[in-house]
Amino acid sequence: MSEFLDLEAQDGVRMTWNVLPGTKQDAAACVIPAAAIYTPLKPIPDIPLLPYAPLRCRICRAVLSPFSVVDYTAKIWGCPFCFQRNHFPQHYFSISEENLPAELFPQYSTIEYASVADTSPIMPPVFMFVVDTCMIEEEIGYLKLALAQAVELLPEKALVGLITFGTFVQVHELGFGILPKSYVFKGTKEVTKEQILDQMGFFSGKKKPTVGVIAGSRDGLPAESISRFLLPASECEFVLNSVIEELQKDPWPVPADLRSSRCTGAALSVAAAILGVCVPGSGARIMAFVGGPSTEGPGAIVSKTLTDPIRSHKDLDKGSVPFFDKAVKFYEGLSKQLVHQGHVLDLFACALDQVGVAEMKVAIERTGGIVVLAESFGHAVFKDSLLRIFQSAEHDLGLCFNGIFEVNCSKDMKIQGILGPCASLEKKGPLCSDTVVGQGSTTAWKMCGLDRKTSLCLVFDIARQGGPEALGPPASNQFYFQFLTYYQHHDGRMRLRVTTLSRRWVAGPGNVEELTAGFDQEAAAAVMARLVSFKMENEDDFDPIRWLDRSLIRLCSKFGDYQKENPSSFTLSPRLSIFPQFIFNLRRSQFVQVFNNSPDETAYFRMVLDRENVASAVVMIQPSLIAYSFQSAAEPVLLDVTAIAVDRILLLDSYFTVVVFHGTSIAQWRNAGYHNQPEHAAFAQLLKAPRDDADAIIKERFPVPRLVICDQYGSQARFLLAKLNPSVTYNSSNPPPPGGDVIFTDDVSFEVFMDHLRRLAVQ
Repeated sequence: MSEFLDLEAQDGVRMTWNVLPGTKQDAAACVIPAAAIYTPLKPIPDIPLLPYAPLRCRICRAVLSPFSVVDYTAKIWGCPFCFQRNHFPQHYFSISEENLPAELFPQYSTIEYASVADTSPIMPPVFMFVVDTCMIEEEIGYLKLALAQAVELLPEKALVGLITFGTFVQVHELGFGILPKSYVFKGTKEVTKEQILDQMGFFSGKKKPTVGVIAGSRDGLPAESISRFLLPASECEFVLNSVIEELQKDPWPVPADLRSSRCTGAALSVAAAILGVCVPGSGARIMAFVGGPSTEGPGAIVSKTLTDPIRSHKDLDKGSVPFFDKAVKFYEGLSKQLVHQGHVLDLFACALDQVGVAEMKVAIERTGGIVVLAESFGHAVFKDSLLRIFQSAEHDLGLCFNGIFEVNCSKDMKIQGILGPCASLEKKGPLCSDTVVGQGSTTAWKMCGLDRKTSLCLVFDIARQGGPEALGPPASNQFYFQFLTYYQHHDGRMRLRVTTLSRRWVAGPGNVEELTAGFDQEAAAAVMARLVSFKMENEDDFDPIRWLDRSLIRLCSKFGDYQKENPSSFTLSPRLSIFPQFIFNLRRSQFVQVFNNSPDETAYFRMVLDRENVASAVVMIQPSLIAYSFQSAAEPVLLDVTAIAVDRILLLDSYFTVVVFHGTSIAQWRNAGYHNQPEHAAFAQLLKAPRDDADAIIKERFPVPRLVICDQYGSQARFLLAKLNPSVTYNSSNPPPPGGDVIFTDDVSFEVFMDHLRRLAVQ
């Protein structure tokens, strides 16, 4: 595994197969698709930043890289993608084998270019807060405190706007400091840019241009009109704080048998229209703080009558969801508008009930937005996540804007699509595969918002034909890939990051060992998790368990070592040995098992999975478990019910929750207060160690996970028990070890799962 981690540290890329199957037939037999999980802005130490424009191939527009073949005497370089020979421009004429430019150094396969010619004024980031007021006073109080803290942390030059909504949408005019002033829009219908221009007096006293699209100050919109609604944080802090301070519950009366009338969709469409009018094309985020379901206007997810429940997974399966399709269609339209403007939608949903994350998913995901789901605005999950966005510390997010991501690869590779936070720019070309996965049929994608951890999953198709059709010997046994990320750095300037890689391919029947040696089982598990989530959302009558099981059986029969019809002879190479365990846990995970989760929670889990790197995805699929006891130092233990003991503390990290679980003896000693007595300092240390480790996990993770501290047999112990392998259940013949635990479930254990797998793989 370590060499795959080294490759990731150098380029931010993990591939399922690091030695690729060479033909279409070989690739189909390998079961797991050729795919890469790439983190475009992964912080890489010592990455050179070049102060000039990149040198591009004149045919395929690929950038000069260490894989280009250079003729130093003729001053010509050969493109590894299309084999075109290109002349070096005048300013490269001093190059020689001893005098190389940085982009030809073999260790700089990832490099950044800063555009020097860019003399346009730097646009500061824009934050538009869209705040729900249909909540109880206590929740509004929590939200006001959190917003006040966030406003303090905003960069001084950042532009800020504020919209509040309930039955109506109110746009606050922050530039009018004498008294609070706002424009009110009806919550029942969408608002267009034209209506915004007319009704909000953007051209008051001035002549409105008669032709062309009016967007931003360069298209004739007066700057003073923009600064009525979007002001630098340093200038409007006082007005903004006083408006936030005076926020009150939506004044419209709500009868006891009805839900509040909340027009989330209309508020977001007003926010998108204002940003589209004032600051199109510059980095802007709509940050929506929502405390309940939308019941009014476009994007409503449920009627106002409380007797009508909010849609569940069962309703979605049966198709009895009168609001769902209409709301999704509305948010698809909103996502197209936001992508066109280059703006991001972030959602902070804090309520005990659902708020409509499942419907908004398309708009959040395509604009690269952040989503945080918590039970209340007073919960640490929300408060700490919000502060993390604005804090500049070692674990800050490094928010960047306005990205465009492009891919170039060898002509024998095709791109099926990307699973992750981006939107297709519909740039079709010969590299597009006929099979489409996620955002496909393109070689360029828009990433309105991206940060240091945003990761994309690229799924490839191997187009090279094997057998007698393959004409002549191949030019080389390497496939080349180049990823170009053009983005607005958080200093405001545009940059281009280029990552170029090559991977060897092998073809024919006798190459199982070479393919196995290059198989990255962690990356494969992360790709399978994204694929199964995508298929569950987009394919009718898709059976995820059956699909995962069949894929695993086919993989094991191709790469396993066994005698036919003899299950006891079955073994797997160490390169594949953990993969069945990943699939076993993926089948039981919240991505596949929607029982006990609402559609909102499922959408949230899948959105976070789709933007995280391999290491994080592996923790979501197969949580890590660490045991603490007097007998030994903290040590990782198997994710199994037998790990529970009365004198042990367990720390479970399942990404979304971090659980500290105390065995019964430990809990009794703690309740008796032994840890406060000086002679039991070792016990105090034992109690403290898992809490310190949990804090360290929470400190560097986003969204901030929920911390659960529980005792054996306590009600919250379910957070741990639900994730453990049920090797000892209520009806198993082997009793648990003394002080151990049993799990009340009919699920199969990992041992039974492996027995079935061996039996089916050797058939």
